[in-house]
Amino acid sequence: MEEESLSELFWAVARRLRHMSHETLQPLGVTPGQVRALKVLARHGVMRLSELSEHLRIAPRSTTEVVDGLQERGLVERSPDPADRRATLVTLTPAGTAMSENIRAERGAQGERLFASLPERDQAELARILAALRVPESE
Repeated sequence: MEEESLSELFWAVARRLRHMSHETLQPLGVTPGQVRALKVLARHGVMRLSELSEHLRIAPRSTTEVVDGLQERGLVERSPDPADRRATLVTLTPAGTAMSENIRAERGAQGERLFASLPERDQAELARILAALRVPESE
């Protein structure tokens, strides 16, 4: 049997984490795109829709759809930008903040369970390697 390459092994683990994440999100009724928007707003606070689009690296129309879904769930609010009446600000509601924190905690617990099978020394080495490879996110 042919040995898997490092990148194949990495992507297999990434798929496993993504699958675990989808299992967490499904009962919460939020999409991965909505989770990314919640994460950006939790990290950066109130922002214009255009800024959110830039952080998410998606088209403004797509951002509007993501925010529409979050607003319908009561997770974000829109308000006029006092500095520019043509612009709209988006902010997390208390429910949105709670949802963001819940998702973050659940994903963290999933990761802990996955990586718990590794000895602590290997976990520390993997964390060091991944940190060295990570590119700073705009989110």
